[in-house]
Amino acid sequence: MARVISVVQCVGKKRETAQKARNLYTSPLFMAASAYAEKISDEWYIISAKYGLVIPSEFIEPYDVTLKTMSALERKIWAERVFSGLKPLLNTHDTVVFLAGVIYRENLVKKVKEFGCKVEIPMEGLRIGEQVSWLQGQLKNY
Repeated sequence: MARVISVVQCVGKKRETAQKARNLYTSPLFMAASAYAEKISDEWYIISAKYGLVIPSEFIEPYDVTLKTMSALERKIWAERVFSGLKPLLNTHDTVVFLAGVIYRENLVKKVKEFGCKVEIPMEGLRIGEQVSWLQGQLKNY
C-alpha cells in the first residue's frame, strides 16, 4: 500500500541542549513544516546537514553545520548518505513530500524518483516567509 513520507529540512535556529530532533529546531518554518508533515504523512523524517536522515524521536545534539557552506561534491556525498538511510524506509509507489529547500533536495529528488516513488515539492519556488504562510494556511485546513 502506497504511503506518504515527508522529509523536513533542518534549520539554523536550535535549542542549546540535546533534544528529540522534533524539538531541537525552533524556527517558525521548521515548526510549521513538521506540524504539516505530521498531519499529511504516514511517516516523516528530518534531513540534517550534520546527522543526515534523522528520525524525529531521535535525541541529537545542537550543531552549527549547513549545506550552504559545503561544496557541490560535499553536498552530493551528504545526499548519498541521506538516501542510503531513506531507501530502506521507502516502498516503490510511496509519495515523498519534500518540505526542504533546493540545496537540501537537489541531489535527492532524482534518486527518490528513480527508486519508483512519486515526489511532491509543494512549496517549490516560495521564499521562506511565503513557505511559513503557506504551511500555516494548510494547517488551518486540518
